[in-house]
Amino acid sequence: MGDIYVYMLVILAGLAITDLVVGVSNDAVNFLNSAIGSKAISFKTIMIIASIGIAVGALSSSGMMEVARKGIFVPSEFYFDEVMIIFMAVMITDILLLDFFNSMGLPTSTTVSIVFELLGAAVCMSLIKIYGEGEAGETILDLGKYIASDKAIEIILGILLSVVVAFTIGAIVQFLSRLMLTFNYPKRPAYLAGFFGGLSLTSLFYFIIVKGLKGADLGGLTSFLNGLDVYTLVGWATVFWMLFSYLYVYVMKWDIYKLIIILGTFGLAMAFAGNDLVNFIGVPIGAYQAWEAWSGSGVEATAYGMAALGGKNFHQINGY
Repeated sequence: MGDIYVYMLVILAGLAITDLVVGVSNDAVNFLNSAIGSKAISFKTIMIIASIGIAVGALSSSGMMEVARKGIFVPSEFYFDEVMIIFMAVMITDILLLDFFNSMGLPTSTTVSIVFELLGAAVCMSLIKIYGEGEAGETILDLGKYIASDKAIEIILGILLSVVVAFTIGAIVQFLSRLMLTFNYPKRPAYLAGFFGGLSLTSLFYFIIVKGLKGADLGGLTSFLNGLDVYTLVGWATVFWMLFSYLYVYVMKWDIYKLIIILGTFGLAMAFAGNDLVNFIGVPIGAYQAWEAWSGSGVEATAYGMAALGGKNFHQINGY
């Protein structure tokens, strides 16, 4: 009987590859559109930069991996076979949904889709347990026992808030940029280009190094970054990038805006890999971890509770 779950893992691995293809074709628009539209650098250069950004971002994706395992439902309330069915349903739905949106030319959020797919599958399985299996004395009011409602609400509110924040910050940055540079930026004084470049590069540095690589498992570098005072680091970074930008503009006579586009594309690709890329592989990895815990237990799949998935560090809990 255990063989069926091995087959399910193989299918989930195949679905993960398919989901990556479908999902990247959807999300590539988000982090390549600005660079391609600017026509400041060649398409080949953009692809190389984006590829490097995705590779680096994949190293810092540990935080989002928790969502698939325990962010939406309470693993300890489900058995191994039920968790595997939830994960299979989520992956199949995700591919069909993203492929439909791609076919219609409509971009969608992979984070929103995976979160609500997990929520829908978990709610459905919970209702089956409550009504179909006749759990003693349970009603739909006990649904909260199976769903990590606090965490799910936090994630959903975070998604909604991100839309408001992105719109507001984007509008403010666009207004200030145009106020400083106008629409005829090549004829603006060089010192404005240097000042704008310094601010932009400092922001990108903070995002890529401080916020991005802090989540990576890079040993000494990660410990060093975690031990730094953020305000001191940003202060020195501002001074450095301001000086760098003025040298870049005045001494080398190069276009600072191209450099901003290059680093911005890298940062967006890195963010994609660190966040959205996990949406495609988090569920299959969660299924593998569930199988890993169950396979050595000697307990029937229909009787093995998945409390192990709820641990902060799965591998430490299981003695690895």
